[in-house]
Amino acid sequence: MNQYAFNTDEQQGLYRAIYERRDVRSQFLPDPIPDTVLARLLHAAHHAPSVGFMQPWDFILIDSLSVRQQVKALFDSANAAAAARFAAEGDPRASLYPQLKLEGILDAPLNLCITCDRRRGGPTVLGRTAILEMDLFSACLAVQNLWLAARAEGVGVGWVSILDNQKLSALLGLPEHVYPLAYLCIGYVSEFLDKPELANRGWRQRLPLEALVHHNQWISEPLAETLQEQLKATQIPDYCHPARDK
Repeated sequence: MNQYAFNTDEQQGLYRAIYERRDVRSQFLPDPIPDTVLARLLHAAHHAPSVGFMQPWDFILIDSLSVRQQVKALFDSANAAAAARFAAEGDPRASLYPQLKLEGILDAPLNLCITCDRRRGGPTVLGRTAILEMDLFSACLAVQNLWLAARAEGVGVGWVSILDNQKLSALLGLPEHVYPLAYLCIGYVSEFLDKPELANRGWRQRLPLEALVHHNQWISEPLAETLQEQLKATQIPDYCHPARDK
C-alpha cells in the first residue's frame, strides 16, 4: 500500500457505497432526514471537482407537497408520452414499461433539484474553452458525490429523468441561464435492492466490462492477457451486499 492509499476498512467502505448504490423509487419511508445528515450530504456534493473550480451547482430543497404534486404531474405527462413511444416503436418491452415505478416524488419526504449555472465563473472559464459542456459534467459529479454519501448514510436517492426540463424550470422559477440538471427524490428506505431494479424486472442487464474496454483506439489492440482475465473475473468484493450482481 502506498502512503496515500486509504486503509483497508476505509477502502471497503468506499467500494461498498459504490457497489450498493441504487436508484430508489419505491422503497422510501416517510421519516424526515435530520438536518445534520442533510448538511453532510450537501457538503459532500459541494466538494465535487469542477472545471476551472467554477462550482456551477445550486441546490433547491423541495418539501412542499404542492410543488411536488406539480412536479409529479409533469412526470405523469412525460411518462405517458414515453410509454406511447415505446409502443409505437414496437419495442418488445412496451408492455412492461407501464408496470415500472420510475419515480418517488410524493413518496420521498424530500425532493432536491441540483442545477447548473452556465454563467458562473464568467464568459471564459479555465478548462471550458474547448468543451462547453464541462460545466454540466462538473455538476453531474456533485450528483454522484451526494449519491455515494447518501448510501453511506443509509439514505436512498432516486433520479427522476422523465421530465420536461423547460416546464420544470418554469415551475421552480429558474433563471434562463440555470439548467435543472438532476431532479432527485431523497429519503430513508425500507431496503436497498441486491441488484438495480431494472435488472430485477428484466428491462436490461449489466453489460460485461471486458466488452467495453478498448486499447489505444476504438478498433482496439488486444488488451494484456492478465488484464483481460481480471476484467472477466468477478470484481465485486465479498463484503459488498450485491455480490450476486455479476
